[in-house]
Amino acid sequence: MAEVGVVIPAHNEAATIGRTLAALRRGVDAGRLDVVVVANGCTDDTAGRARACEPPVRVLEIAQPSKVEAVRVGNAAVHVFPRVHLDADIELSGEDVLHLVRVLSSGEALAAAPRRVVPREGCSWPVRWFYDVWEELPQVASGLFGRGVVVVTAEGQRRLDALPPALGDDLAMSEAFDDSERLVVEEAVAVVRPPRTLADLVRRRIRIVTGNREADANGTRRATSRTTPGTLARLVLRQPRLAGPAIVFLAVHVAATIGAQRASRTGDTTWQRDESSRVPLDPTSATGRSA
Repeated sequence: MAEVGVVIPAHNEAATIGRTLAALRRGVDAGRLDVVVVANGCTDDTAGRARACEPPVRVLEIAQPSKVEAVRVGNAAVHVFPRVHLDADIELSGEDVLHLVRVLSSGEALAAAPRRVVPREGCSWPVRWFYDVWEELPQVASGLFGRGVVVVTAEGQRRLDALPPALGDDLAMSEAFDDSERLVVEEAVAVVRPPRTLADLVRRRIRIVTGNREADANGTRRATSRTTPGTLARLVLRQPRLAGPAIVFLAVHVAATIGAQRASRTGDTTWQRDESSRVPLDPTSATGRSA
């Protein structure tokens, strides 16, 4: 009988879903995980590729391209806890799932997430510099967001169920728990592949800025989760090597803020995401050689 539920919302993730499900098979008996992939509003073969994986997982399809609705459908279909909320483009091994589950089973927290690894191979230098700064921000180090994985107990899931629908769902999940109720488990690792181009990075950040603004408006974002000029200044004082990358970080933030404001004015609700991180890296390409 399954001991852990895994909900994976997937929108046009044919390029990544096989990789994600293959990672979940590593280090754990297949019967211990009840994995449900919810293909939502897909125009590619996400569902077919998920069904082709071995050992088999449950695949549900909904017409609406909505992560919020996909998560709701997935939660309704899974009945075991702890519950893993996993993005379809994140690599998390079954062994790492068990690390996270053990922490929650001990009663140490209501929610947990793994340490993130953000591989820079194939990324342009502005993207690498941006993430050099981003990963050093204190709220990024301690929060559960930006990892593509949150694992919760039954009580933690009830906390999430009470949240309003949110564009920045991982931030909302992180902010639903006090520092004493959530843990980052260093023994577990999630591979979070970044955009490779500056344009794709800005596109991804527009979505994040939009979600942050929504969280500010409804009061679900804590002041400690915001990056202020003072936050960057203190970071550069501690690590002078980040002075140049901090300028790139600010420029990307300004561009994303302008993009978010434009999207808000025009009512553009299209899914702002990057596609470059979803394409397998070609080591013979010029981009690959420059990494």
